[in-house]
Amino acid sequence: MKTAERFAAIRPEPRTSPSTTIQPAWLRITHWLNAIAVIIMMLSGWRIYNASPLFAFHFPNGITLGGWLAGALQWHFAAMWLLVANGLFYLAMNVLTGRFQRRFLPLSISGALQDMAAALRGKLSHANLAEYNAAQKLLYLGVVAVIVVTVLSGLAIWKSVQFPLLRMLMGGYDTARWIHFAGMSAIALFIVVHVVMTVLVPRTLIIMLRGR
Repeated sequence: MKTAERFAAIRPEPRTSPSTTIQPAWLRITHWLNAIAVIIMMLSGWRIYNASPLFAFHFPNGITLGGWLAGALQWHFAAMWLLVANGLFYLAMNVLTGRFQRRFLPLSISGALQDMAAALRGKLSHANLAEYNAAQKLLYLGVVAVIVVTVLSGLAIWKSVQFPLLRMLMGGYDTARWIHFAGMSAIALFIVVHVVMTVLVPRTLIIMLRGR
């Protein structure tokens, strides 16, 4: 092996420079607005669920939002408009600025599974925060897809008569409720994993606050 190749094989992964702007302002703002909207919809959704539960359990009222069914619906719909408007802006900016292609492509499923296994063993490197690893790409794209499906299933529940095609695509009103609950559960799981990873790599929180 040549000297240059030997050096390239053993040199450490480049670390992100403290002065490098990684997350632009529009990204940070939309990220936090999306987080606020999702949390409001989740907490108010739990109160709505309690009014007509799918399972033999209720969410404790202390962790729900709205006080009663009508109040919860008002919070839920208010946050829905914020999530939809802000989410569309987020997706549009990712595409128009080229960030989507730079940060999320290419995506390897096998690479994502390997990164997840490495993360569980505590061996996944986060030296270069300017790039997403394969596991992050898969999880971030996955949660965006889940949010879209959850919003559409919620629309099929809310305006079932007005959107018969959407209701049919969701498998009917009752199936749309199950899809909506499954989507909420997946989003809640993502939030837990996301927070845990932020605690383990606190620099990611600083970047999402300061941009660099």
